Amino acid sequence: MATINTLIFHTLNQQSQNQYQLSPAAIAVQSIHKQPFFYQKLVAAMLFVVISLSSCVSSKLPANQEYFQDLKRDTVLTNLASKQYENKIQVGDKLLIEATSLNLVEDNIFNQGGTEGGETGGKAFLVKPNGTILLHRLGDVPVVGLTRNELSLKLQKDLSGYMKDLIVAVAFVNHKITVMGAVATPQVIALKEEQMPVIDALILSGDVSLLGKTNDVIIIREQGNTKQVKHINLQQSSILQSEWYYLKPNDIVFVPKDDTLVKDEMKKQKRENLRNTVAFVASGLSLLILILDRVIQ
Repeated sequence: MATINTLIFHTLNQQSQNQYQLSPAAIAVQSIHKQPFFYQKLVAAMLFVVISLSSCVSSKLPANQEYFQDLKRDTVLTNLASKQYENKIQVGDKLLIEATSLNLVEDNIFNQGGTEGGETGGKAFLVKPNGTILLHRLGDVPVVGLTRNELSLKLQKDLSGYMKDLIVAVAFVNHKITVMGAVATPQVIALKEEQMPVIDALILSGDVSLLGKTNDVIIIREQGNTKQVKHINLQQSSILQSEWYYLKPNDIVFVPKDDTLVKDEMKKQKRENLRNTVAFVASGLSLLILILDRVIQ
């Protein structure tokens, strides 16, 4: 009987904000306390089930979501993956080429010569199947196999007779990375630089979800007419030394779900549904007893 009284006392405390404001459920519990022992025992049992199910819910992050688990203390990592990488221009690339010189008229004509819309409002130049782009003053210019910096220097040299103190900037506008699977926000990320760390891509996508696996992230990379598939483990710091740490244009990053965590989540959801059902029934029963108590009085 003491246990029942304790449950009723705690329920009253949880259901009320002060001694003058009690919810219908709390008033019902007061009424229950006046009822025969059977009704007290029944409602107390339901309250106990609700409290027990609530205690089963854990907010602890799963271990497989943590990166670099082998780094237990301060250390120095060597032989890291190289940041020195430049993409080669390929057929189908869209290039935003902007020229700046002392001749504003020539600048405007050149910069609006592209046929594809650029991100910054300018016109991008599509690399045609023959490996060239059509430029003002120069006609068809071969660009396939060159890097952005190499093409920039080439154009500065070739246009120097028309534009004084010329600076040419070249950027890719159709390079992207696709992130999908068990992440908060699957998306396509514009790749404005030569490459991007896989960690950056995941963070930009809201990070790996609670059900995702960081020890088996899949990267799919285009290699000519083939697709190369690589499984990487982000729980180990050795990934920082791998060439796969940096994503290349058009890479696809897929984060699989952990089957064990999925099953645990389903069990957790079932417990939550049961808790809500029991709470609803207990509340309804309490209200019914309250009404009967009022009628009898």
